[in-house]
Amino acid sequence: MTASAEAKRLAQIAAQAALDLNGHDIVALDVSGTNPFADIFVVVTGSSDRNVVAIADAVQDAMVENGVKMRGREGRELGEWVLQNFGDVVVHTFQAESRDFYALERIWNTAPVVVLDLHDGAESTSAR
Repeated sequence: MTASAEAKRLAQIAAQAALDLNGHDIVALDVSGTNPFADIFVVVTGSSDRNVVAIADAVQDAMVENGVKMRGREGRELGEWVLQNFGDVVVHTFQAESRDFYALERIWNTAPVVVLDLHDGAESTSAR
């Protein structure tokens, strides 16, 4: 089973919004084969607590503009790791230390990387 075309489109929107707010090391993982509640995890690193919150806010705005309601959000108050659930797409925005500690790419190491076509020419890369 692979992520739906709609999930890939939404992951692209979320990733581009994150990149536009200086998110980096953006990776999209197709977790549809092993995860019953989402097709894609988008993982982003922000440079500070303020940047993490700004990225999360920009992702939420972009998703809402595209007709996607956020089903849940955790961690915005502290800005170390913000988790946003948009149904088929879950966005994890971390500060670098938290991303290293929680190591989602290692936990989901069998999930295929979804290639993103981001406007600045960068593509998703895997930290695996």
